[in-house]
This record gives sequence, C-alpha cells and structure tokens, in this order.
Amino acid sequence: MGSRTGRRRAIDAATQVYLAGEPLDMSALAGELGVGRATLYRWIGNRDELLGAVLAEATERTYRRAIDHAPGSGAELILAVFEGVMRSVVASAPLRAFTQREPMVFIRLALMPGAIESVSARATAAVLAREQAAGRLQLTVAPEVLGGALVRICDVHLYAPLLGGDEPEIETALDLVALVLGSSARLAEMSPGAADGAGRSPTIVAP
Repeated sequence: MGSRTGRRRAIDAATQVYLAGEPLDMSALAGELGVGRATLYRWIGNRDELLGAVLAEATERTYRRAIDHAPGSGAELILAVFEGVMRSVVASAPLRAFTQREPMVFIRLALMPGAIESVSARATAAVLAREQAAGRLQLTVAPEVLGGALVRICDVHLYAPLLGGDEPEIETALDLVALVLGSSARLAEMSPGAADGAGRSPTIVAP
C-alpha cells in the first residue's frame, strides 16, 4: 500500500474518532487500520500532525459551506463568511469536546502557523481575490497577505475562552474585520449613537 493511500486511510479513520468526540489514541488507531505504530507514523507523522490534518479538512469544509451560503458581495460577503465560520465552530460538538479535553494541543494546532491556518488563509484569500477581480472590493494589500491577517484576527477572538477569556468574541472580531475592509454598513452599526436599545451596542468604538 502506498504512503498516500495509507495517509488517506489514517485521516479518514481519525476523522471518525474526532467526530465521535473521542480522544485519538495512535496505538488503537494503528490496530484498527491493521498496521503497526511505525507504519502509521510513517504514513501520517506524529499525533499532532494527524490531528492537524483532521482539523484542517474540517476547517476547509466549514469555509466551503460558509462561502457557498454567504449573502451579499464585497466586504459584506467577507463578513458573512467569517460570521458563518465562527458560529459553525462555536456550534461544533466534536470541536468543543476536543478543546475541553486538550485545550493546549488545540491552541498549538490552531493558533500557530500550520495546516489549519493555511487552509483558512487560503480560503479567505480566494474569496478576497474573487471579489477584488469583480470590482466589488478594493484592497490595498495582496489577498494572500490580507487573508492571513483577517484569519488571525478572527481566530484570536473566536478562541478567547481557551486563552483565558469568558466567551468567544465574535462581534468584536467582525467589527475589526469591518474596520480593515471599510465595510460601511457595519461601521454605521458601530458608530456612537447607532444603537438605541433595540440595536447592537458598539463593540470597539469608545462611547
């Protein structure tokens, strides 16, 4: 069996473990696949690398769904994509189980350069480039650079509980993305006096 086929089998099997909300045991996984630990490690690398691959594929699926269902165009579409991604992440029972069980592992995988960040940045850059090419968005930096920066902004605020915060700061993340993109609609919501009790209060604009 080729290493590429073996890698695919390992990721698929580990994905099922992850979706079941169970901890990933490399010895048990090797046994399930009918190979030795040495073979499994040759196929996929260490446990963190396998978890990173599983989470990267889950991230790609989440971005794809968010992009397919995001309304609007230009900056508003980008904001809708990020909101869809972040709310899907918060609602994910498998991810919640993993982060509660192994918060430091998740922080290492999700908030440091690696497969998860690369997938997120690449998906974001593709949407930015598409909207720019269609004349619906004006960018002052390359989509690849901006995509990575926006992902980091959202990730830090999304995973605030793992970093010592009380709860995910989705609205704050979206407000910051709106500032970077110059989204007139959301900036109007953020302006002082825009909320009258029925609307949302400003998140990052001082009263």
